[in-house]
Amino acid sequence: MLPLTLAEIAAAVGGEPYGADGTLTVRGVSTDTRSLQPGDLFVALRGERFDGDEFAARALAAGAAAVVVRRETAAALGAGRPCIAVDDGVAALGALARAVRRAAGVKVVGITGSAGKTSTKDILAALLRPVARVVATQANLNNEVGVPLTLLGVERSTEVAVVEMAMRGPGQIRELTRIAEPDVAVITNIAPVHLELVGGIEDVAAAKAEILDGLGPGTAVVPGDEPLLEGHLRRHEGRVVTFGTPQSDVHLVEAEARGSGTHVLVDSFGRRGTVDFNFGGEHYLRDAQAALAAFLELGYRLDEARPGAAAVTFSELRGEIVALRGGGLLLDDSYNANPAATRAALDHLVTLAAGRPAIALLGDMRELGPEAPAYHRAVGEYAARAGVQVVAAGELARHYLCGAPHEVWFATVEELIAALPGALAPGSAVLVKASRALAFERVAAAVKEAHPPAANAGESGAAPAAGAMDAGAGSGAEPAAEEPAAPQPEGAAPVAAGDGPAPDTRPAGPPETTREVD
Repeated sequence: MLPLTLAEIAAAVGGEPYGADGTLTVRGVSTDTRSLQPGDLFVALRGERFDGDEFAARALAAGAAAVVVRRETAAALGAGRPCIAVDDGVAALGALARAVRRAAGVKVVGITGSAGKTSTKDILAALLRPVARVVATQANLNNEVGVPLTLLGVERSTEVAVVEMAMRGPGQIRELTRIAEPDVAVITNIAPVHLELVGGIEDVAAAKAEILDGLGPGTAVVPGDEPLLEGHLRRHEGRVVTFGTPQSDVHLVEAEARGSGTHVLVDSFGRRGTVDFNFGGEHYLRDAQAALAAFLELGYRLDEARPGAAAVTFSELRGEIVALRGGGLLLDDSYNANPAATRAALDHLVTLAAGRPAIALLGDMRELGPEAPAYHRAVGEYAARAGVQVVAAGELARHYLCGAPHEVWFATVEELIAALPGALAPGSAVLVKASRALAFERVAAAVKEAHPPAANAGESGAAPAAGAMDAGAGSGAEPAAEEPAAPQPEGAAPVAAGDGPAPDTRPAGPPETTREVD
């Protein structure tokens, strides 16, 4: 984090300092007393099941330079206890992040969309690492807590921040954009997700297009084949760059599989060049085009993308490929699911199977509204046409069944796991995918227990990311959500929490009770 005095922090968050030395410099922010470092600023967050203000005294005892708490808590702490009184901790965290973003003068890329946000973020961060000092969203800390924490990782030396933005309803992307103030805004796609929360597909487009509201004269990077964005783009005053179709500004002319990677010929604004990515899969290559477009809009050349393209690491549980004993493989895409992402994963499975039996272990796709059964049925029929056997688990997942050969349904995830040892023939190619609420990584683990990874297996393609606060971009800030701040159609593993999960994140608890975020 950029060094800031307590006086500067109080001014940034609109808070009132009590008992604090305004000249004291802070270089780190914490929302969790369990990992707070001496000298950190502790920002207390409140959610439905926790109140960070209750941990303010503990934070001070642990060496916090000061605590940011609500006004009544500041009064209760007593004289001489360094604190900054605010109305709301989450709002203060966002305001502080915006101040750091402005002071650093860093270039910011905001990424949203119905699917592929995290993959696009991972690819873009990899492209940038060889040429710039980068901070990028960790895991999927992409809501009103995660976005500020990402930006608080910016230092004087940071050149680019890659910020993933998710939503659960109208207005949320707009607020995140107000905090991040992106120079480049990427919308990966528009697909039926969270329909129970926003309405129809047009409402999804409107919610995602809120990222344009804080973009000003910056560049919007959008799919070249998404008519639902056209009306929103007309109000954008800056540049619009398209990707993904032969007529788009940035697109692939050719793509050739080479081992576990892909050799591509890229056309960018009429100029062509080759790039070798260390992964395959049409949906990932689509995300790569969005990432390349953003990379170019930041002022880098296509040839400068080559080193990073060969070193992409995807976040955990997103398309991880594991070779299994007996010639099989596991495609672990278990973090989250929606109709578009599941169809893309099925396509990837068929490509990887290369003639092996293809089996999709699928769970519910949540938050699709009254048309949820039809969406599941359509995915089941898609799998059947592709020659993929569906083994489903969950109440909604029964609708995947369409009369195809060998399809199976289990009422619960536990029943599916119990049946796995006899359900998967050795040598099969297996996809695991479901909405986050089902915690389908349990199924992936059961697959590997029934059919252990081959000796020296590793990944076939890009490996899961080890972390996203990139080298040299040091943080001083930390994650704050009992589970990821906002899971995507493709998601990442849970991360460490603050003193209770951040507002609007999924509370810890049984998978059946967790809430899903975009």
